[in-house]
Amino acid sequence: MPANLINAAQRQVLIIHGWSDTSKSFHTLAEFLEKNNYQAKQLWLGDYISMDDDVRVADVGKRMAEVIDELMQTGQLAASFDVIVHSTGGLVAREWLTTHYKGRAEQCPMKRLVMLAPANYGSKLAATGKSFLGRLVKGYNNWFQTGKSMLNDLELASPYQWELAQRDILVGPEALDAANPVQFYGDDKVWPFVIVGTHPYASLLRQIVNENGADGTVRACAANLNAQGVTIDFREADLSKAITNWASRLQSDIPLAVLPTRTHGSIIDPDRAETSNHEDIAETPEQLAQLGQVILQALSCDSFATYQLLQTQWHDLSEATAALSKTTTEEPEFFHQYLQVNCNVVDDQGKPVTDYFLEFFADTKRNNTDANVYLHANVIEDVKTNSQNPALRNLYFDRTDLMEGYYPLLPKGTEQVLNMSISAASPGNNINYFEREKVGSAMQIPLHFLSENQQRWLKRNSTHFLQIIIPRIPNANVFKLTPVA
Repeated sequence: MPANLINAAQRQVLIIHGWSDTSKSFHTLAEFLEKNNYQAKQLWLGDYISMDDDVRVADVGKRMAEVIDELMQTGQLAASFDVIVHSTGGLVAREWLTTHYKGRAEQCPMKRLVMLAPANYGSKLAATGKSFLGRLVKGYNNWFQTGKSMLNDLELASPYQWELAQRDILVGPEALDAANPVQFYGDDKVWPFVIVGTHPYASLLRQIVNENGADGTVRACAANLNAQGVTIDFREADLSKAITNWASRLQSDIPLAVLPTRTHGSIIDPDRAETSNHEDIAETPEQLAQLGQVILQALSCDSFATYQLLQTQWHDLSEATAALSKTTTEEPEFFHQYLQVNCNVVDDQGKPVTDYFLEFFADTKRNNTDANVYLHANVIEDVKTNSQNPALRNLYFDRTDLMEGYYPLLPKGTEQVLNMSISAASPGNNINYFEREKVGSAMQIPLHFLSENQQRWLKRNSTHFLQIIIPRIPNANVFKLTPVA
């Protein structure tokens, strides 16, 4: 236990649950804090509507601001407190922070934001929740409502996530404050911490929602608040100048701890006190203790220098989790490091392009080489089209297989690179993309280089926002001038 824990404990703590949950799930966490001498001055349990179809994340954030302001005005809530969130609660806290304290984050009463398996960049299960099966399983006791509006926000690559990420993490291509970006996280502002498991559910019924690199509900790369952004503009004739990296709003990388034996359910129960969180997952005493240790480290962090030190220590912890893929008796892919790319394709008028195809390859002639076959069989794990805007896609990559499987298969002496191409169907008889009078044209560009660290854009355990701009070309008959005889 950190030496300064008892002093740091004289603070109020708010705990905020996730979608389809209630505050009742957090009594074991409260008991853990008390058992470990973290005697919070006052522990507050938040509850919000997440299963009614008319409530969005923004609605909950707005109401959260009203409740907190009222309690602070009456003196019931301190001028500075800490917040622990689970799953969708991470989006709620970010919504409240970025709308209520924009431009004045140093005045926000929240200091430490401890995020347990937050769905910062979506969840694959959101689409399932909106489905008939989701309404039958989750909505049976709620007039078959499952919170469709909130699940739209949670869906992979959702418009809401694009907008929120550009509020607090990234300086997007059209940011009005690009010259002097607004910051929410930093020395005199909020200190976020992200803790997530990478073990899928073990119970037979829950296994149907599992995927590698995730805790059964949230991918580790989707939980990580650190993100990257890039624009590829195919209007640029010199493709070496077509890629523009987005700036970051972060003063420092946010600490991320990826734990090997925790699922989405047990990430809020350090001691596995609840029977449902025993899970039958083999773990050492050290692995069992990891969750409680990192939660206490976050709550007792007393300076920004310590915060930055924790970022380094947690990075090493996450790398140790990844190293288990070499020694585990379980599926090695449980502990691989993954990444996801949220892609948005627009034309040069800013309108969405919904019918397009992305392809990744090493050989620019796209021959069926061993590397290309391996890439599509092992590296690209999943592709999802967003239901609200088909121009938005989510691509899921096994980065461990990219680095350790794909690149070693490339012929020696050739450029160690991953290329990407985009092809787009013409919207009609009068308009084409890329080239006039050519239907279904395509362009390609190198996306990731093994040999150049500065161009290793695809980061482990991270979400990447990729905006692609393609030229819209009207055919010759769209407009003509004819001389009068």
